[in-house]
Amino acid sequence: MTLADLSTTDRYPTRGSDSTLLDRTDPTVWSGVSTGPAARDELAAHDAKGFHVVEGLLSPAEVQAHWQELERLMRDERVRNDERTVVERSSNEVRSIFEVHEISERIGALARDPRVLDRARQILGSDVYVHQSRINFMPGYRGTGFYWHSDFETWHAEDGMPAMRAVSISIALTDNYPFNGGLMIMPGAHRTFVSCAGETPEDNYKSSLKQQKVGVPTEDNITKLAYEHGIEQFTGQAGSALWFDSNCMHGSGNNITPYPRSNIFIVFNSVDNALVEPFAAKSPRPNYVASRDFTPLRR
Repeated sequence: MTLADLSTTDRYPTRGSDSTLLDRTDPTVWSGVSTGPAARDELAAHDAKGFHVVEGLLSPAEVQAHWQELERLMRDERVRNDERTVVERSSNEVRSIFEVHEISERIGALARDPRVLDRARQILGSDVYVHQSRINFMPGYRGTGFYWHSDFETWHAEDGMPAMRAVSISIALTDNYPFNGGLMIMPGAHRTFVSCAGETPEDNYKSSLKQQKVGVPTEDNITKLAYEHGIEQFTGQAGSALWFDSNCMHGSGNNITPYPRSNIFIVFNSVDNALVEPFAAKSPRPNYVASRDFTPLRR
């Protein structure tokens, strides 16, 4: 089977009448790039669990600089009124700003930082581009979480991502405690694809970026995966980073504490895994949600 065949063959069917569990047929750590900042044990952990943590990726001074940039973006009325900005349903506060690596020079530079870019290339075994970037805000008392899901299910169904050859980095700009809505993740569940039931509505992204209702697993499937793999949580000081596979089963609860939680989120996709037509939607999502510029990212 050629690379072209692999890009158009639907090996992970979803959004049909049934919700089923399918075995993953793609690697987690790809061969092709032999050097980079990730140590052998980090890559082994990433392969086994689907994720690994890098403590202190950003220094305290860098965290402060990025936090100030985050606050600047929040105060900018042009940014708030931009279609790339998503606000909370209940409070009308900013929830996410998409394509932030294009909006902010500082965050654009972070995506090209060797500590970030070279590790993404090392995991995916090729040159990469930014599939999606955003800043996420979870304010104290009013921050709402996300239900259990696999990012790849949406990226495959609605964006046309052929294979599980994408990796995300979540860089904490605030301390992540067990009690302020931190990301929960099932170690090892990335080896199972959860095919979800239900047809994709037109322009589904307009509501799913606030609250996802289509492309979410059933409670039975979540229960099976949780009892088999358990649940871990990403906690740590500001400046730490979580790298996780596109098919990790993850979610987060609401933040009812006074402590806000914010992060920079960047998704790298292999240039050899360029998007095709969506596998389970009538049209692709906008470029600011799922980029179709496959130009390799350079330092």
